[in-house]
Amino acid sequence: MARAISTNRKIMWTVIAWLVGFLIFFPILWTFLTSFKTEGEAIASPPSFLFFRWTMENYHDILTSTRGETYLHYFTNSVVISLGSTICGLIIAIPAAWAMAFSPTKHTKDVLMWMLSTKMLPPVGVLVPLYIIFRNMGLLDSRIGLVIVLTLINLPIIVWMLYTYFKEIPGEILEAARMDGASLIKEIIYVLTPMAVPGIASTLLLNVILAWNEAFWTLNLTTSNAAPLTAFIASYSSPEGLFYAKLSAASTMAIAPIVILGWFSQKQLVRGLTFGAVK
Repeated sequence: MARAISTNRKIMWTVIAWLVGFLIFFPILWTFLTSFKTEGEAIASPPSFLFFRWTMENYHDILTSTRGETYLHYFTNSVVISLGSTICGLIIAIPAAWAMAFSPTKHTKDVLMWMLSTKMLPPVGVLVPLYIIFRNMGLLDSRIGLVIVLTLINLPIIVWMLYTYFKEIPGEILEAARMDGASLIKEIIYVLTPMAVPGIASTLLLNVILAWNEAFWTLNLTTSNAAPLTAFIASYSSPEGLFYAKLSAASTMAIAPIVILGWFSQKQLVRGLTFGAVK
């Protein structure tokens, strides 16, 4: 009897999990379906879910219009900005996390809390001074400028995640490397980093996703040259009107790469997160 109850409970929780997953995924599914509708069907009431006239017109218009000719430009900017900011963040965060994990001081926890507190600051609160600084330095509408901004924005998350991963590594291993004559740089590169590959990989994936989806700074600090896919999506909301079908097609093309990346790397991402960051 107890076994039957356990099985029923398992089925119940499985069904609930699928329902919750479907509710979370439904906006993406609806966007995907709307991208194959005409503009009239996209705003029809009541809306149609599957039974409508499927068309590739929106994708054709996007790829053949002036915006479509520069889709690769937007996509390239997103790749450069997201990967560039994540790599720069890792270069800074790995030594910082090493110092906090293996050579802590009485102020280490205060520094970690201060870094975390910067994520609580509303971005709009520093938009004007940062915009003026970037204008004076010639960094407006540049990939370098966005890489710098996104590196600084995501740096607290990178440091915190790597710090928790490094804390799981026994310090005796690093002491043994020092006794064998390893310098500090070799200790970090050849001993610490290989042992923390799962944590570093999950940190990299998470921050690529965060940088890819960043909209506030990319819309306010760029116009065309360094504009990523978030600006590409926003370009379909204009004073002429909001074109839901084309907007959905543009959104689908923008989120597809990161959804595919997340799908194929979900095991590594979950493993890394559960290994240290949320432990």
